[in-house]
Amino acid sequence: MCSWGAAALVETVVKVGGSILREADAFDSVLAALRAGAQSRRLLIVPGGGAFADTVREVDRRLGLSDSAAHWMAVLAMDQHAHLIAARLAGAVLVAEPREIAAALEAHGIPVLAPSRWLRAADPLPHSWDVTSDSIAAWVAGRVGARALVLVKPSGVQPSDAAVDPYFARALPAGVTMTIVPADRIDVLRSAL
Repeated sequence: MCSWGAAALVETVVKVGGSILREADAFDSVLAALRAGAQSRRLLIVPGGGAFADTVREVDRRLGLSDSAAHWMAVLAMDQHAHLIAARLAGAVLVAEPREIAAALEAHGIPVLAPSRWLRAADPLPHSWDVTSDSIAAWVAGRVGARALVLVKPSGVQPSDAAVDPYFARALPAGVTMTIVPADRIDVLRSAL
């Protein structure tokens, strides 16, 4: 159900995996495909945590963070990736909550979600490494009334082999179709949008 109680404004949520930052050409190609797709569809981009979240994992491994500290630090890592995407994607608008998503779409922008403020207010998911940006994107898809969720994973990953986190099946709302797309398969990404 749409969190603001109106008809769904977002058709498709696209989670751009942070690990594709290691592939500059693939990252830029994915952003170009999203820009083109946003011309005819109402998209919302949700970033993965990538290297930013990997740093949190490493700190947790070395220092033993509490589950809540690790969770919120990893969510903030998603915010960092959101800023990067918004800076590199023409027409992107950095957003933090449903009202801003709607405003960005009404202005013909491409909303890129920095999710920490919204997640902090709602606190809907367990604080555990079992919940990653995949589950967060699934939760967001349900809250914005999206019909589809596209998970962009690293190049070379076969969709049948691509792993999602252990909580994902519980986070994905009924009626939302999910597609996994490797970053090097721009043709598949365009079709999924």
